[in-house]
Order: sequence, then structure tokens, then C-alpha cells
Amino acid sequence: MFGELLRHFREAALLTQEALAKTIPCDRSLVARVEAGTRVPQEPFARTCDELLGTGGALGRLWGRIDWYPPVEHPDWFKRRAEMDAEAVSLREYQERVMPGLLQTEGYAWALFSRVMGPQAAEERVRARLSRQQRFLADGGPLYVVVLDESCLHTAIGGAKVMRDQCEHLLKVAQLPNIRIQVAPSRDPGLIRPNTSMSLIKLPDGHEWVYSESLDQGHFSDDPAVFARHNQTYDVLRADAPSAAQSTALISDAMEGYGHHDDLDQEQPQRRQRRQLHRGKPRFPRRRPRP
Repeated sequence: MFGELLRHFREAALLTQEALAKTIPCDRSLVARVEAGTRVPQEPFARTCDELLGTGGALGRLWGRIDWYPPVEHPDWFKRRAEMDAEAVSLREYQERVMPGLLQTEGYAWALFSRVMGPQAAEERVRARLSRQQRFLADGGPLYVVVLDESCLHTAIGGAKVMRDQCEHLLKVAQLPNIRIQVAPSRDPGLIRPNTSMSLIKLPDGHEWVYSESLDQGHFSDDPAVFARHNQTYDVLRADAPSAAQSTALISDAMEGYGHHDDLDQEQPQRRQRRQLHRGKPRFPRRRPRP
């Protein structure tokens, strides 16, 4: 329904999908998928389209009334963490190697899950993951502070385009007033990092939890001494790591690097094709000067 309405207003404005995408700006494929009903738009997307297409706010109002993510099933071992995310007043995370689930793009999450499970199971996991994000990305969302180990930017999941889109997504959500993203450089030996990825969760009643994961299992602790120890490690890391503003440069550099890799990926088939064409040509003996 949202996609049909978007298409109606776009065509009334005499714009192609590509023209609208350039004005937003975004990829044409995003506009196409939203109109086809295969991609869930973010609220800023709906508001921007309202402004560009002169809809009087129709898309934004419809966006707010649609239940984009009906109830989904999380893995049994993760349900408790998902329930905490649904009511947390603040969430602070340290993450290494893989992007935090709350910051993953649909393409990144799909590439991650499809490596280890079938298409249907992967689709369910992706939908469940995206459903957790909406509360943090919406207006007035809870405080969400993330320190990414630089390895998150350089562990390639799904190829260059997926990683470039993921880095671009980080830059966008980092502009939200409730979200701060810092990057801990891998080559800085002075940074004291937690031994593993972890989350520090504060609930409305003031209860505080430390959460970490091992293979297919989540670990919770509300022991005040345990929380205080990890909280201190996290605060020191945040103080010593580049600021959120400085970290955008590291993310931008990584994004540009994946753009370069994508160009190389496109050049490789062309080079192979040129070699094949060259090999297919008749070869003539070259006249060489006599000694």
C-alpha cells in the first residue's frame, strides 16, 4: 500500500525512479524496492518523499500507521535480549569483527545469515533483526552509544557493495540525536578493550545488565560488581578512542575503500575478456633482428 501510494505521487510529479532517487539522494534500487513492497522504508525516507513530491504529509502519516514488523520469532537463547531492547532506556555496546545487529543494513544481515542457513530461515532472521532496530532509529529513540573495533569496518561481509552500503548507513544513523558511533583503531596499542563484544543495558526501573554472547548462547549478569567493572572498562575506552566526529573519517575512508574494490571487481571480468579476445586472435611470427 505504501509503495503504491509512493508510485502514484512520483508519477504525478513526472519523475522516474532514478530521478527521485537522485533528489533524495539514494540508490534507484531502494525506490524500486519500496514501490514493489519488498523493502521497508525508514521514516526519514517517507518524510523526504513527502517534501519532494508535495504530498501534504500523506506518506509520513501512512508510514506511522503501518505495522512494518509484525511479531517475529527470535532464537530461544536471544529472546530475553530482544525483550530488553524493546524497553531499554539506554544501550551502550562494544563490538568487534561484525557490525552490531541494531546497525546492520538489510543487505549486510542477509549476507551474514545466508552463509550458515537456508533462504527461508535467513529471511526470518533478517526480519527479526530489522524489527529490533526501529525503536532506536525512530524519533525520540533511547540513547544508543556504540564503540566499534575497526575490524568491524574491514571484515568483509557480502562483498564490496554490501560493505559500502553498510558504511554509508553508519554515517547516516550517526547523525541521529540519540545515536553515537565511535571507532577504536586496530593499530592503537594504548586502547584497553573488553575481552569480547558486550552490551551494557539500562532498563526503565534502573536495573542494569551486562550482556555478551558465545556460540549460540547469550550471557546475562546484573551483579553490581561485574557491571561496575565492565562499565569502567567501557568508559575508559570511550574516553581514549577517537570521538564520534573523528570516527566519521575512519568510516568514510573504509567506505571509499570498498568503492575502489568494487571498481576492481568490475575491471577483473573485463581484463579476462580482453585476454580471451587476445588469445583468440591469429598469431603471426614476429620478425626479429639477426644478431
